[in-house]
Amino acid sequence: MKRIAVFASGEGSNFEAIVTACEQGAIAARTVLVVCDRPGARVVERAAAHGVECFAFTPKSYASKADYEREIVARLDAAGVDLVCLAGYMRILSEVMLAAYGGRIVNIHPSLLPAFKGAHAIEQAVACGVKVYGATIHWVDASLDGGRIIAQRAFEYDGDDVEEVERRMHRIEHALYAETIDKLVKGQEKWETGILNRKK
Repeated sequence: MKRIAVFASGEGSNFEAIVTACEQGAIAARTVLVVCDRPGARVVERAAAHGVECFAFTPKSYASKADYEREIVARLDAAGVDLVCLAGYMRILSEVMLAAYGGRIVNIHPSLLPAFKGAHAIEQAVACGVKVYGATIHWVDASLDGGRIIAQRAFEYDGDDVEEVERRMHRIEHALYAETIDKLVKGQEKWETGILNRKK
């Protein structure tokens, strides 16, 4: 069975959806590690509640991003992780992570990419008055929210309430991420490099 790590920085609602889907058999994989750059974040509590190992670190306690990413890579390797799922992880990955796990890292973003990249996608979309919102799952590369798109799902909303968009977005994200991860680990979705079945 394939092994998943989830990276998150906040509430961890997408982590909760992923780990629950794994526990219920809706994803044919195990969630074995959570990586969090904010030790006080709610996702740390969620990981503990599900018995999932969590590496919660403070970036400022390291000399550089490369230093803490090397420790992350070591922990991913030790856990035998096959697929890294970014779920509200608010840090751009460096070459350290990409060199070690490139082609095995996916991200979920709250917009229909390539529109509204970056950290405030929903607010930007509302400010622009868009009528169709959506979530995107994509492969992670060195660009900002620019990797190859794997899946998207849209919904219509004719209003300007950011919190309402966020609520609807979460419902879309939770279902789409679980479905897409399951397809990936079962080989029903094309991998970026075909690296999933390569022996480490």
